[in-house]
Amino acid sequence: MTQILQDILKLSVSERILMVEAIWDSIPEDEGTVELSDETKQLLDDRLLTHLNNPTEGSTWEEVKSRIKIQF
Repeated sequence: MTQILQDILKLSVSERILMVEAIWDSIPEDEGTVELSDETKQLLDDRLLTHLNNPTEGSTWEEVKSRIKIQF
């Protein structure tokens, strides 16, 4: 673990939340998108093809949210 991370973890939860917000806000909106790796692009292409070939398989967003809420 880096020294910076160790120092951050010594902060209170509220201080860490403020730090995360500051970091997030420091990312300019006009910088464009993050470039995806070729591996990630292939994974997304594969998943899209699977969906196109089997559009009725899988879960709806409502079903996924329901499962998440039950777990927590």
